[in-house]
Amino acid sequence: MRAVRVIGAAAEFEDRPDGTILVRSPRALPPYPDKMTERLDHWASVAPGRTFLARRGADGEWIRLSYAETQRRARAIAQSLISRGLSYERPIAILSGNSLEHGLLALGAMYAGVLYAPIAPAYSLAVQQFDTLRHLWESFRPALVFADDRARFEGALRAMPLDGVEVVDSESFAGLESAEATAEVDAAHARVTPETVVKILFTSGSTGRPKGVITTQRMLCSNQEMIRASMQFLADEPPVLCDWLPWNHTFGGSHNFGIALYNGGSLYIDDGRPTAQGFDESARNLREIATSAYFNVPKGFEMLVQRMRRDETLRRTFFNKVQVLFYAAAGLSQHIWDELQELAVAACGEKILMMTGLGATESAPAALFTGIEGAASGLIGLPLPGVELKLAPIGEKMEARLRGPSITPGFWRDEGLTHASFDEEGFYRMGDAVKFADPHDRLCGFRFDGRLNEDFKLSTGTWVSAGPLRMKLLAHLGSLVQDVVLVGPDRDYLTAMIVPGAGASAADVRAALNALARSATGSSTQVRRAVILREAPSIEAGEMTDKGSLNQRAIRENRSALAAALYADIPPADVICVDEGIGATI
Repeated sequence: MRAVRVIGAAAEFEDRPDGTILVRSPRALPPYPDKMTERLDHWASVAPGRTFLARRGADGEWIRLSYAETQRRARAIAQSLISRGLSYERPIAILSGNSLEHGLLALGAMYAGVLYAPIAPAYSLAVQQFDTLRHLWESFRPALVFADDRARFEGALRAMPLDGVEVVDSESFAGLESAEATAEVDAAHARVTPETVVKILFTSGSTGRPKGVITTQRMLCSNQEMIRASMQFLADEPPVLCDWLPWNHTFGGSHNFGIALYNGGSLYIDDGRPTAQGFDESARNLREIATSAYFNVPKGFEMLVQRMRRDETLRRTFFNKVQVLFYAAAGLSQHIWDELQELAVAACGEKILMMTGLGATESAPAALFTGIEGAASGLIGLPLPGVELKLAPIGEKMEARLRGPSITPGFWRDEGLTHASFDEEGFYRMGDAVKFADPHDRLCGFRFDGRLNEDFKLSTGTWVSAGPLRMKLLAHLGSLVQDVVLVGPDRDYLTAMIVPGAGASAADVRAALNALARSATGSSTQVRRAVILREAPSIEAGEMTDKGSLNQRAIRENRSALAAALYADIPPADVICVDEGIGATI
């Protein structure tokens, strides 16, 4: 294993008489700054010429922003925002994706103490009715909107009320930078406190309409210090990241952008995506940029493995300097995990530490990490320094609840949701269930045990732990599927709607489901019938979020006729049935 400074497993446990368990790190959280822009000022002073942000230009060459240039331009933007009277009450909406202008505008807003919200571009570009965007617009009420390419966003903008709203695109962005920072910027910056709200992150809406998570300076700064207290190598030398993860989500916009800024690193914006059409660009970038840590979702790692099998240059560059591989947002299949390590050994002669954890937009986001001991598929680790974890009994499961300086104070203009999301001791209710990886050795950490609001009962009264079963299905079906929607609340047995992978056939799916049924322990762990979806899940219909995750409930409701066909006495020809006599019956 390549040597890397990452803390080992450590935790203190307090068992209460009611079955509640409190867990915290014995390590104290080191001091952290009041605001993230203090880190920009620091690095602009001690490493002014170092690249902070970079993105490829139209000619294919990297356009780089140094820390000193970033600071100068962000302060000029801050002056323009102040002159326009922008504020917490008159905020900024950013409709377009990751870019140098997006980063500069966000930092300028932080300097000026102006609230902003990065909104998923899909809500403007991947739909026709703009219902979600309209909902967010009415909730946030922006006074200035940035959309890099005005022509691409014209349809969405025309559908929004623009009276009194200034629209800025890439061509007019220079106007925001034309001001010269005055003492007004310093005065506004001095008024920014740890409680100042930096941005509203509208979550992806996997269980309903997006909700606005309030993100403060204290949340961002404390969480970055928590991350560095775990990934100690970040303090040894400035990290280099090459990252596609969108800044309108917490993984890309708070976690990764923050890691680069907080530790004086360099963030190369990857305009690729983990899709058949988009990964060529990611591979191109990773052939050039040797990252020191690589963060991605499981699908990204899956595509990286596929590409590295046949691309020696990519393998050699990727494993040259990388110290940690980190995945989040979903479970990573064990075979992808194993092949990553095989490729690492072949390329550099040693394995690379794989890490993961548990977090949420509401926790800024990191809360639990695995440590230097490594991890296995399904593990989520132990609490970071400064985080208190409460395990609260909910039926047969334990809900994870969080408290600490990185936890949101609540939700944008939704007092009811804010009140309901915290318990009587001020712990944020994650809605995630966790369990000990080894009840006899608690320092082995926790495993993810599903989303509580996704679990349901069969007609027999048997609970179905939907999250773990879905992950088991995805791992077992492999490349046959992109995703699986479980069907079965109040039914006699489980069925599924399958979003197919390339080349998936009914015969292959039937064979895989037969094999899985043979190992099932009961009716709650086997799928008896399935159907391959002919129409992909739709963002417009609320079936899919902008980051590609499925709203299972919406799909079941929107396709109720298909769900009913799965339970027909004589099922239609396109329904795939597990062979009679295979699997458990109770």
